[in-house]
Amino acid sequence: LDMSEEMADRYLNEGFSGGEKKRNEIMQMMMIRPEFAILDEIDSGLDIDALKVVSHGVNQMRGDNFGSLIITHYQRLLNYIVPDYVHVMMDGQLVKTGGPDLAIRLEKEGYAKLRDELGLDIKLVDENA
Repeated sequence: LDMSEEMADRYLNEGFSGGEKKRNEIMQMMMIRPEFAILDEIDSGLDIDALKVVSHGVNQMRGDNFGSLIITHYQRLLNYIVPDYVHVMMDGQLVKTGGPDLAIRLEKEGYAKLRDELGLDIKLVDENA
């Protein structure tokens, strides 16, 4: 995970950058080896190099004895961790399921178009407002 040995001498999560914290979390997951993990926005705050390292760690875990639910708002993570399934939630409801192509389509077209296609009366929040 591209972690220096001096990181082992630091207190847990003290003085770590965002990328170092994420790598540390993935390292802990790799050591514990859970059967299932929920990875909520593991791409948040990562530069492209850290994203690649974290994605590599998650991909190393993939297999018959490990599954994960990866929550993200952006396609860029899915360029490195290709999902088996993509589920779209709006207003707390699962509204669509598909393959990796669904995430690519959402990146190009946005959520509003999907909402309109599905005839959903869900107001999307404008994060820039």
